[in-house]
Amino acid sequence: MQDQTTAKNNQPDGKVFTLLQTLDQAVLAKPHHYYRAMRENDSVYWDPYMHAWVVTGYAEVLEVITSYSSDRAPTPAHLEELGLDFMKPFAEMMTQQMLFMDAPMHSRLRALCTTAFTPSKVDSLRTAIQSITDELIDSSIERGHMDLIADFSLHLPAIVTANLMGVPASDHTQLGIWVSDIAEVHGNFQHHPTRVSTILQSLVDMKGYVKDRMNELRLHPNGGLISSLMNADVNGQKLTDDEVVATTIVTMIGGHETTTNLIASGFLTLLENPASLEQLRSKPEIAGSAIEELLRFESPVQHTARIAPTDSVLGKKQIRKGAKVVAVLAAANRDPSRFADPDKLDLLRSDNRHLAFGWASHFCFGAPLARMETQIAFATLLRRIHEPALSESPLRWRSNSGLRGLNSLNITFRASDRVQSVRS
Repeated sequence: MQDQTTAKNNQPDGKVFTLLQTLDQAVLAKPHHYYRAMRENDSVYWDPYMHAWVVTGYAEVLEVITSYSSDRAPTPAHLEELGLDFMKPFAEMMTQQMLFMDAPMHSRLRALCTTAFTPSKVDSLRTAIQSITDELIDSSIERGHMDLIADFSLHLPAIVTANLMGVPASDHTQLGIWVSDIAEVHGNFQHHPTRVSTILQSLVDMKGYVKDRMNELRLHPNGGLISSLMNADVNGQKLTDDEVVATTIVTMIGGHETTTNLIASGFLTLLENPASLEQLRSKPEIAGSAIEELLRFESPVQHTARIAPTDSVLGKKQIRKGAKVVAVLAAANRDPSRFADPDKLDLLRSDNRHLAFGWASHFCFGAPLARMETQIAFATLLRRIHEPALSESPLRWRSNSGLRGLNSLNITFRASDRVQSVRS
């Protein structure tokens, strides 16, 4: 039985496996090659640079995200001891977010949010999502080229999320900038010192924005999520103002960042697998299965962290109580012990219990909206544009190892003849 004092994670060339390597642009471009090497070396290993256990096997990742503690946000006092006072605003917000909570606090907050994020609210957005999707494509269709991110996938979830929240859709660009900045803290291991002041200001500005909207909604409530969160009541329990602000911010990060990246990375995957692209174009009824496979194949959320609640054994390793454990969801989603031929894209894969949205009590409650947005986006893109092709090389990936996404995705195409004839 090994613990961190004896665990080995050396590569044949003498280097040490570490998740910090995923910040390298070459690894960001093809992280699954690195994940495979890690998993084949050991499904649970000690990362001396992260000072954490890293878990890459499906069974072990599932155990971690099901049974280990999510209460991992550093306290403001602890950050002060480490000389990281500048991070205290993030720590204070994280302690109010369900991502960083265990039961019973997590159960209380999730129950309140679920009453506000109902299936009927999500389904009511379907017509609006289709309209927004068509309008965004309209702006580029005549040019025959677009940056699928800057012109499309960046805006679609941002506008939809603004509508869901009950704030002006015209604010979506500014909200997207703040969300992108704040997401750097949620997804990364290291943070560039020149970005700290900008990220902190974005947090201050976004919190102020949500508080201002809350003040307006007290006078003029609407059917948006912020208003619903303010009024949510489960057995006499309500959210505090700070909890509404924190929940709004994390919901917008989830609704904006992950869906933007899923649409762009998923479309890139289809471009790299033209037979699958044509399969989805010719059989739009398989969209549900296709999106699940793209979630597995190119997971927008690459990893999540937990804390060992007790002394335990995981993958024949002795994990001490309080140890940090990083579960690499993207590696688990390509584990050959769980998925047949995992590096093959199979849009009709029938047994596809991927972990892209988490699991159990921490399963993403925004998953139905992300699925619906992506299905509509892909169906509309493939209906309205033909012969899409990449027009840039090499691709550049954002320096965020946790929330995987491209900086840009420039493509060329020709408009569907059917659309052109309807417009003529």
